[in-house]
Amino acid sequence: MGTINISRKQQVILKATELFKIKGYAATSMRDLANSLGIEAASLYSHIKSKEEILQSICFGMADEFTRALNAIETEDIPSSEKLQKGIAAHTEVIARDLDASAVFLNEYRHLSQPFLRDFLLLRINYINRFKKIIQEGISRREFKDMDEKLAVMTIFSSLNWMPNWYNPMGELDKKELGKQLANLLINGLNQKPL
Repeated sequence: MGTINISRKQQVILKATELFKIKGYAATSMRDLANSLGIEAASLYSHIKSKEEILQSICFGMADEFTRALNAIETEDIPSSEKLQKGIAAHTEVIARDLDASAVFLNEYRHLSQPFLRDFLLLRINYINRFKKIIQEGISRREFKDMDEKLAVMTIFSSLNWMPNWYNPMGELDKKELGKQLANLLINGLNQKPL
């Protein structure tokens, strides 16, 4: 198996991501990060400006991955139920690809300073609203039951965003199968036909 060459900055970000997930952003010091990398704390600053720069990189990088995964799906000329299924599967795959970064994205974003926190929250709200729009389209086309779209979308995200706490990539379900099964489970509750 070949070694993947990554920059020292990327090594710092990967190790910080792991520590932020385990200890939390606030409880992780630059000294902790340096110790875990086996370097002097002062050496970190030749690769990054600050601990928050790392958090920004993680949060906005993950936001970009989620957005890109949804972009192509929205433009497809397919039923809303299929769009929602593909959107859920894509969201699941992004989380499963990097559980540590996903956990930081979902739980530690609160530590971003302004204006980064505002910008991040706007990206997140926009992303959630895009799923809400798919559900609204499905309701108007009578694919889904008439229901509160906000409740539906928040239920979906509450289910999906818990994945970093329980999903084991070495387990029986690979990320593609997991996405299919979660989408099926969540969407069947929206189907117009009774179960």
